[in-house]
Amino acid sequence: MPIGKVADIGRDIGQYIRQQRENAKISLRQLSKLAGVSNPYLSQIERGSRKPSAEILQQIAKGLRISAEALYVQAGILDVPTGGPVSDAIRADAELSERQKQVLLDVYESFRRENSVTQSQPEVSAESVEPGRTDAPAATD
Repeated sequence: MPIGKVADIGRDIGQYIRQQRENAKISLRQLSKLAGVSNPYLSQIERGSRKPSAEILQQIAKGLRISAEALYVQAGILDVPTGGPVSDAIRADAELSERQKQVLLDVYESFRRENSVTQSQPEVSAESVEPGRTDAPAATD
């Protein structure tokens, strides 16, 4: 990878972290404490003069309360996840914060997983229930 490309990635992730920090209304010093990363090092990351490791990105994500995956993608460590048009629309929505996007994606994916499990299980049809029997609880007076 050319040196210029590495510098661009460092600057991009730094700008992204700064944007997320400002959106969360957290000072550099506060994020430093929340993430457990020194203030000068965090400042260098935001300015693009240092490229953080995956471990540091995870700590910063924790401090910002956003997904580490979002930082990994921005830093070029992970490829942009694919998830279809709904996931793409959520990720592209400029009105949502990274935190809101991640919560929506998590809920959406949990519903999709739940539905795929439900669809893989055989359905009980009305014909398979014994005549005169219902699976509803008996009414008590």
